[in-house]
Amino acid sequence: MALAVTAALALVASVLAIPALSSSTASAATATDTPWSFSGRGATVPFAEVEAESAATNGTVIGPDRVYTHLPSEASGRQAVTLNGSGKYVEFTVPKAANAMSVRYSVPDGSNGTGLTTPVDLVVNGTKLKDLSLTSKYSWYYGGYPFSNNPGDGSPHHFYDETRTMFGSTLAQGTKVRIQTSGATTAAVTVDLADFENVAAPIGQPSGSLSVDSYGAAKNSATDSTAAFQAAVDAGKAQGKVVYIPQGTYTLYGHVIVDGVTLAGAGPWYSVLTGRDPNNRSRAAGIYGKYVADGGPSQNVTLKDFAIIGEITERVDADQVNGLGGAMSNSTVDDLWIQHTKVGAWMDGPMDHFTIKNSRILDQTADGVNFHIGVTNSTVTNTFVRGVGDDGLASWPENKPNVNDSFTHNTVVAPVLANNIVTYGGRDFTISDNVVSDTVTNGGGIHVANRYPGVNSGSGTAVAGTITVARNSLLRAGNSDYNWQFGVGAIWFDGLNEAINATVNVTDTDIIDSSYEAIQFIEGGATHTVNFNNVNVAGTGTYMIQAQSGATATFNNVKASYIGAGVDIHNCVGTGFAPTYGSGNSGWTLGSTTCTGQWPAPNYIYPGGTGGGTPPPTDPPTDPPPTCTPGSGNMAQGKTATATSHTQNYVESNAVDGDANSYWESANNAFPQRITVDLCAKTNVGRVVLKLPPATAWATRTQTLSVLGSTDGSTFTTLAGSRGVTFNPSSGNTATVSFTPASTRYVRVEITGNTGWPAGQLSEFEVYAS
Repeated sequence: MALAVTAALALVASVLAIPALSSSTASAATATDTPWSFSGRGATVPFAEVEAESAATNGTVIGPDRVYTHLPSEASGRQAVTLNGSGKYVEFTVPKAANAMSVRYSVPDGSNGTGLTTPVDLVVNGTKLKDLSLTSKYSWYYGGYPFSNNPGDGSPHHFYDETRTMFGSTLAQGTKVRIQTSGATTAAVTVDLADFENVAAPIGQPSGSLSVDSYGAAKNSATDSTAAFQAAVDAGKAQGKVVYIPQGTYTLYGHVIVDGVTLAGAGPWYSVLTGRDPNNRSRAAGIYGKYVADGGPSQNVTLKDFAIIGEITERVDADQVNGLGGAMSNSTVDDLWIQHTKVGAWMDGPMDHFTIKNSRILDQTADGVNFHIGVTNSTVTNTFVRGVGDDGLASWPENKPNVNDSFTHNTVVAPVLANNIVTYGGRDFTISDNVVSDTVTNGGGIHVANRYPGVNSGSGTAVAGTITVARNSLLRAGNSDYNWQFGVGAIWFDGLNEAINATVNVTDTDIIDSSYEAIQFIEGGATHTVNFNNVNVAGTGTYMIQAQSGATATFNNVKASYIGAGVDIHNCVGTGFAPTYGSGNSGWTLGSTTCTGQWPAPNYIYPGGTGGGTPPPTDPPTDPPPTCTPGSGNMAQGKTATATSHTQNYVESNAVDGDANSYWESANNAFPQRITVDLCAKTNVGRVVLKLPPATAWATRTQTLSVLGSTDGSTFTTLAGSRGVTFNPSSGNTATVSFTPASTRYVRVEITGNTGWPAGQLSEFEVYAS
């Protein structure tokens, strides 16, 4: 049952004219745009969608609002309907014949963060059909990254979840379907939207295939069937036969490792994998290829026509509790529904020719998909992603190049944190024919960057070659970054680790009702070169362009309208931003430029555009965020640290958190390794103090290292040459490296050897003036 049915209907209250979109767009956008308003772009899906605010209701429409931690900000379209009290309803008119429905909703969290469950009535043409059970078990997180389940940490977010149900019969177009509260409803219920679908009959067992039931899998049972599934797929490989998952729900406590086999279900509405090991929370239902270290990648795997609906209620980055994982080459994922796992698909290469298509990835605690480490010639296409906790679709070549990959014809809606679509490094990458909408915070719609550990030209992992960003539509993309405290662009470029030296072609693209600026350049080295051709910008909260770092860019046939700031370009880097104003441009000029320390409040003048933004505080435009200011004493504590790599959850921020018990550890057996701290401004630096955890846990070891400094984060000079530095329990596992004082902003420790472990290791990286 591939996603090959007609696209969802865009149900709008009114149509308002705006300037024509890019030449390749078949339909005009409107002020009441939905992600389904852009013909020929995005995923072709089997459902038709109706927004709650466009339906009949006696509830309260909330929003529009784009402010992080506000309930409407995470809703599709930035609006939803709250039903508070018995007898409140949202009544949808079924837009096409349907026998099933998915509802996106939010209910309040329990007081201790453990979740709250409440029933609502599902009413068809005035008659109650059944109860729907709505829960906050898989939503509501708190605090800053990596987030918690403790309401006391404040900053609530990730409010929404989805539930699906079948009607038991096919409802005709025009049928009235209500979500209605009753006396049994124990909390206010917020409804975002409903997706109506006509689900095909279950797919029968293929002739000659093997059933997991024949190997002891326990259907519709809490019994762990991991071993039975593993036996079935092993037999399928040995016998060259398809392995079939019949209709039913199967509990798995851990990963099923697939290699050289097809695992197929009766359809994602019928064959469901779920579960989590109650004795080991780091084990949960998932289908994995073999890791390279274990003899992988797996080869010639096909996964199709089933669902993985997990039991993950938190984010622990070290836990392998993803829907799909490991490494699979020459393999295909087709028509999967993945929900309530940590990451829908976190693929650790090296691996080649891997495809995810015709699938749905919903309600993850982290990314939708991440191509991580040496993924080549691979793609995600015709896939629908909504409500994930981090990037929607991401490529991160942490220590091995990602080459010639693509994200095409996907629809990515409301990622709670970070970007809709991003490549953190990568060579010859294609992002095309996608629709992205409703970015919530700390990211934009499409992002191209040299960011994150391990992304650098020395290892071949940096952005390189030609990056194609073509025929994409960005709706209400970009938002305010709660660390930086200013807007992030709908399309943005970041040279944090080093300058972007590649050709980036942004063509035939529409940026509609952007939350802040449409285009942004920021951090570190300059971006060379971005070519904008046939781009339409219709509505920004602030600027057309926000230049916070150098860039070389050309603009041809780039049209702009409804620029909220009243000034087209924010540029405080002077001639470092070098635009070429070519032919066919209109609605903006290079002369309309400002440099101001006061970031403006978003001003949504796009006709009918949804607003709700609040002004960020004053911030010097070319400096880091106000949370990053030069310090005294240990100037590194609490600052931003980056590294060439890290292992599991031993991340680089552990080295600047003031806690000697937590530590950074690099990837093993991959010297040299570097860890760099940004002091926020050029500062006089004369020594570093390096620590490992207390002597009770760590024995003596010597790390061979040098200390380097940089004023721009790109060119580093040696402050202290390479030497053996011994960490001895008798001296508290602490070592000091002094050097001739120098004025520098970025301080780096480069480690080339370690007698105690084959990796770079630091629990504290302290920087002092003398």
